[in-house]
Amino acid sequence: MSVAKVTEIISSSNKSFDDAVEQGVKRASKTLKDVKSVWVKEQKAMIDDGKITEYRVTMKVSFILKD
Repeated sequence: MSVAKVTEIISSSNKSFDDAVEQGVKRASKTLKDVKSVWVKEQKAMIDDGKITEYRVTMKVSFILKD
C-alpha cells in the first residue's frame, strides 16, 4: 500500500500558463520525490500598461511518501 501527500505551490512564467506549470513541476521535482500528478487550481495574469507581463498558476502537487 502507498500513501500520497498533496502540497500547494505557486509558479510563474513570462511566457505562458503552460510554461508556469512546467516550471513549477520541474522545481517541485527537485525537492519532492516521486511526484505523480498536478492539479491546476487557479490561473492569474499580471498586467502592466495593458499587456500581460507574467502568468501565474496555483497548483496542487501529489507525491508518494516513502517508507
